[in-house]
Amino acid sequence: MRLFRKGAIAACALLAMSGVAYALVRIDVDLSSQTMRVESGDGANYVWPISSGRADYLTPPGHYRPQRLFVLVHSAKYHNSPMPHSIFFHGPYAIHGTNAVGSLGRPVSHGCIRLAPANAAMLYSAVQSEGAVISISGSAPVGRSAANHRHREIQALAYAPRHRARSLRQWMLDPVEY
Repeated sequence: MRLFRKGAIAACALLAMSGVAYALVRIDVDLSSQTMRVESGDGANYVWPISSGRADYLTPPGHYRPQRLFVLVHSAKYHNSPMPHSIFFHGPYAIHGTNAVGSLGRPVSHGCIRLAPANAAMLYSAVQSEGAVISISGSAPVGRSAANHRHREIQALAYAPRHRARSLRQWMLDPVEY
């Protein structure tokens, strides 16, 4: 009887832990309506306006998982623009905050998915603690060629900050450079 009781307790504990392990944030992006639906592992639901990629810079549809998260990264390609609370999901493509909140609801980005800063911070925190699955669907803006998309997809939109030591020769040529 004791063995059965211990086994039952262990089974209940495993079931309880497995429920916590699979509590993922579900992120559904609809490119047609320029909205993001978020369902948190704790049951909270949100619907937020987004800005996805404009013509010739389309956001890639599909199913993804977060690859890298950064509290703040700057776009090396687009005028050192800040990308707060970045969740990279497919190569150089990310979900991140933007200060251009007036553009939310329209496809204006270079392929990333932009959110209001407070929403991006909330999403970042949830994904960091729970993990996520990302689904991007819907119709894309007109006027895009597949060859152009493939070419743009391999170019990085942003790079994470990297600190590297300079050589003595580099320092002698320019001691002020960071």
